Amino acid sequence: MIRAAELIQRKRDGHELAGDELAELVLEYSRGDVPDYQMAAFLMAVYFRGLSAAETFALTDARVRSGETIDLAGALGRRVVDKHSTGGVGDKTTLAVGPIVAACGVPFGKMSGRGLGHTGGTLDKLESIPGFRVELSIDEFVAQVRDVGLAIVGQTADLVPADKKLYGLRDVTATVDNVSLIAASIMSKKIASGADAIVLDVKVGDGAFMKTLADAQVLAETMLALGQRAGRDVVCVLTDMDQPLGRAVGNALEVRESVAVVRGDGPPDLTELVLGACAHLLALSDLDVDVAGGRALAEAVVAEGSALTAYERWIRAQGGDPDEAALPKAPLVREVFAPRDGYVHRLAALPVGLAALRLGAGRQTKDEPVDHAVGVVCAKKRGDRVEAGEPLAELHARDEATADEAAAAVLAAYELADEPPRPRGIVLDTLG
Repeated sequence: MIRAAELIQRKRDGHELAGDELAELVLEYSRGDVPDYQMAAFLMAVYFRGLSAAETFALTDARVRSGETIDLAGALGRRVVDKHSTGGVGDKTTLAVGPIVAACGVPFGKMSGRGLGHTGGTLDKLESIPGFRVELSIDEFVAQVRDVGLAIVGQTADLVPADKKLYGLRDVTATVDNVSLIAASIMSKKIASGADAIVLDVKVGDGAFMKTLADAQVLAETMLALGQRAGRDVVCVLTDMDQPLGRAVGNALEVRESVAVVRGDGPPDLTELVLGACAHLLALSDLDVDVAGGRALAEAVVAEGSALTAYERWIRAQGGDPDEAALPKAPLVREVFAPRDGYVHRLAALPVGLAALRLGAGRQTKDEPVDHAVGVVCAKKRGDRVEAGEPLAELHARDEATADEAAAAVLAAYELADEPPRPRGIVLDTLG
């Protein structure tokens, strides 16, 4: 058995640990042979002292080896692609990327998670679709990727169990905010779930975990290196999260907006991000196209309607009803009005996300239920012209009390000015 106290001391004092030592520490913790109090001390030492590239890879690899892994390429005889986002306000990109890529003939397989706080989870959005099953066995997951071309499911308990245990401990010991630990957590799940090529969407700004472009670039470079060492092809796109993505924030509202993108009439920023992610994934696939060719393919399947057909086939395959009319609707809809003429100079993402949380669209604890019907729709975004008394946003609420609270938060998120702000694209940088 590894001497955990010795490793804690050496890391506390700034020494680099051998890969096999780190791996054994993680695996013994996963088996219950290292107690929480020792692992918490180790995580705090890592938080202050950091990890080298070799240590970060060892930590990632140990997480992967703590449970089952999926060999999608071996099972399908094809390169399988996946996409991951670090989370933001109104980020429903995956729901549109998956069916568009599948419509192009490239298998897309993703294991996803639930939301906590102001960032919505992909599984929560999908569960707003009546009948949709997010819990599939590994065999069912592989079979659906093979037969339907697309599956998005919850992470199984047998996949990287060490990561789940470590994340729970980090969450209660103030050690979440460390680039190496974040990167190892994300990439261990991506590597274990079997995709050959991965696009990572690293959010930057007010509504994101990474507040500055420089910090996001460090995280992106760390994840790129981990993917390359594991034999995966990875591209990182760094994208703007200073304002909500698209217009809808809230589970069923975001599903509707995702379908609009797949149909070809979604909001410009979300559409651009979706098509850009699809272009990279298709370029990393076995179709033998470059990024420009991938973009053209993605645009074509949207225009001809096969992307929408792929979406409907996927939802039905997991037991859901793809008819938008089946999605839940909130009993109360209220508008928030502009107090003056001007341009939207700023629309802060975080207050909008917190307003949706107050309405019930998110959860503040892991076991808290979400209200799939409620949320916020931002009628005006950064750069838009607005007249006094014109609607800025629309609240979908369960009752007057939560609507009142959310209305004040949403109004405060808008900053109006006499001149329009300088235009800024959704993609800030691309690495890999």
